[in-house]
Amino acid sequence: MRIVFIAITMLLLSGCAATTPPPPSDFVGKCADPAADLRHSPLTTEKLLQQYAAWEGTRYRVGGLTRKGIDCSGFVYLTYQDLFGIALPRSADQQATLGKQVQTKELRTGDLVFFKTGRRGRHVGIYLDGGRFIHASTTKGVTISSLDDRYWSRKYWKATRLEFGNG
Repeated sequence: MRIVFIAITMLLLSGCAATTPPPPSDFVGKCADPAADLRHSPLTTEKLLQQYAAWEGTRYRVGGLTRKGIDCSGFVYLTYQDLFGIALPRSADQQATLGKQVQTKELRTGDLVFFKTGRRGRHVGIYLDGGRFIHASTTKGVTISSLDDRYWSRKYWKATRLEFGNG
């Protein structure tokens, strides 16, 4: 029984660690559609809300990449791949190294927001608008939360902007 408790605790503390391998390093950040521009077109919010509607309530599962279960970095990974044809790294730690850091007051739809959920645990979501972000929560599954939420505001770490323009 004690071993089961320790194993469950370790899983919860590991945050969004992924067991699936990342895409090849020469493909990370490459855009499958050179005309795609993440400079936050008006369609981005609509596209993200459609993605959310398709995944809403999908339960959280460490390393998951399907509607049977998905983790936070997996949701970000698949969303960028599905909506923009962009291959991101698979883990929240690796995703946090991309893009340029932006201040909270400068957030735009599509920016990545990161949280420190434990000593080494990291969590990632995609900024929507009005202080809201889409993510795969360990308790609610894929959901929309507020940066002003008591829990998330205390865990907030940073935000980054990924801009993949032409050239």
